[in-house]
This record gives sequence, C-alpha cells and structure tokens, in this order.
Amino acid sequence: MIEVRNLTKRYGDNLALDNISFSISSGKVYGLLGPNGAGKTTTMNIITGCLAATTGSVTVGGHDIFEEPLPAKRHIGYLPEVPPLYTDMTPFEYLGFVAMAKRVEYEAVLRQVREVMEVTQLEEVRDRLIRNLSKGYRQRVGIAQTMLGNPDVIILDEPTVGLDPKQIIEIRDLIRRLGEMKTVILSSHILAEVTEVCERVLIIHRGKIVADDSLENLNCLAGGANRLHIAVKAGESVVLSALEGVPGILEYEVLKSGEAGACELMLSVDKSADPREAIFFAMADRRCPIITMELKKSTLESVFLSLTADAADEYAGADSEDEDYDDDDDDNVDDDDDEFDMGEEEDE
Repeated sequence: MIEVRNLTKRYGDNLALDNISFSISSGKVYGLLGPNGAGKTTTMNIITGCLAATTGSVTVGGHDIFEEPLPAKRHIGYLPEVPPLYTDMTPFEYLGFVAMAKRVEYEAVLRQVREVMEVTQLEEVRDRLIRNLSKGYRQRVGIAQTMLGNPDVIILDEPTVGLDPKQIIEIRDLIRRLGEMKTVILSSHILAEVTEVCERVLIIHRGKIVADDSLENLNCLAGGANRLHIAVKAGESVVLSALEGVPGILEYEVLKSGEAGACELMLSVDKSADPREAIFFAMADRRCPIITMELKKSTLESVFLSLTADAADEYAGADSEDEDYDDDDDDNVDDDDDEFDMGEEEDE
C-alpha cells in the first residue's frame, strides 16, 4: 500500500530523516514509535504530501506522492497531532464540508457523513458546536474526517495526546475498529499505546529506522534473554556452585554478596527456558532458602530503550488533561433535516 524508499529530509544543517526505507501492507495497524524529535511527524507529513522530501520517493497505492499527488492522496486519510477543526461548526456541518472538499460525489456526501459519525459514535453531539465539545469528542471528529472519501490508509499522529484515561481507552477502541476496515498508521511515543493497538511496529531514532517487525519478534532484539532476580539466604560461593548445573542461565551479576546474609543475583536466562523450578530444587538440595525469585520478561519497553539508549531521557508518557463538556443550549444548532448547503454543482 505504501512504499518509502531512501527518504531523506534536511532542515538546513539538521538531518531529520536519514535515507529511510520501509513498506506498509494492507489491513494492519502499524505503530510508528520513537522518542520526541525522532522524525515521526516529518515522516508522516512527507507520506501525506504535506511536506517535500530532500531526496527519496514515496508511493501510495501505486502513485508517487510527489509526481501524482492527487491520486496518491485519495488513498489517505490524515489526522495531524492538532485536529484541523473549524470550531464554529457542528460535527455534522464540518464533516459535510470536509466531504465536499475531498470531492466526494454529491449523492454520497450525506451517506458517508452518517456512516463515519456512526463508526466514531458522534450522533449524540452532531448538532453541538465543536468548540463546546470535550477534547475526546474533538479527536473523534478529527478521526471521522479521515474516513471521508473512503481512503485505504488512515494516518494518525499522536491521537491520544492530552486526553484523560477514559478518553484514551475510547480512542484506542476506535482505532482497533478502524484497523478491521483500513490500514492504520499510528504515530506515538507512548509504548503502552503501541502495545495495545498495533500489530507491527517501526521504531525510528534520530531519523533512522532501527526496527521494523511484529511485536512478538521485537522481543528478540533485546538479546533473546529474560532477567531473573533471586535472593538466597546463603553464601555467594554456595549459591554460585548450586547454579552451575542449572540449564538456561546465560550469565549472572552478583548484586549483593551473601557471606553475612542473603546473596542477591540478577540472572540472564534464555527466553526458551524457565529455570525457576530447577533453581528451586538446586537450592533445596543445599538447604539454602530462597527469599525472592522474580522473572522479568523482556518487553517492548526494554527493546525501545535498548535501541534508543542515548534518547532514553526523552521518553515519557503524555500528560493528561480534561476539558468540560459544555451543555449550553444556546450553542446547539437546530437541524431537523439532514441536508448540506452545497450550492450549485460546477463542472470540473
């Protein structure tokens, strides 16, 4: 569906994208993950034709975004980080306006607006001014406009930034539903969000693609090992001697010597093995009580931090904020008839 080849973008002396290449196939939810400033938004703006590249090519649905921008853009629905809403309109009016701007066929405008409002659950606020909607509902309006024109690809840039926990859950559920109908590309620096909704992940760091794989396979990038923290009431030499015969232990680090108390170790263990039972019996044979034994599995977070180690301090979840839903009846717009004032049709 999307082919990005040798894409480079410079802002003066700053290299925002450094010769990146990747492919997006149909019918999946992709996560574009990276620290702040990694190049995620730049990549999306180029794919959608909002920004020119320095070098490289992008094809969408077989059309070059630079040589054939109109046919290529018909395959894309795009939601920037700040939704492009006209707040003095109602959702119903705004979506009708966007449908006409996208040149949806005259007879299909009303049908498409109703369909996207149903999918995004906007019917109950269809006649309320957008400026009086909560941020969660505004995000829904923004997502609804991406679906107009029936594009094959929906691109969402940080769709849950600034939402409260309830709104985040609702938007994630909406993204999952979209993924059943469309190809979805989701940009985020929030690891939990990508883990929750995405099937495949691209990690971008300092303008380079450092990983492109499924969530399951990405765990292998952490070195193929989990960590096992153990604390045993025994001397260090006794504990190490007991561990020698346990399969699946790749290496160890002594955190605290046990000559005067408990011996603590962090073990690196093979992901294909779980040595906890063998460790228990090995220590029991030597009458060494185990105080703590905790397995810490490799996660997307550990993979992300290992691939972007020099930018770890930049990673943080989004702050939450909540905006009140305004029930002022004076701002409601009566619209008993589902009609848009489209004027006279003009010949193209």
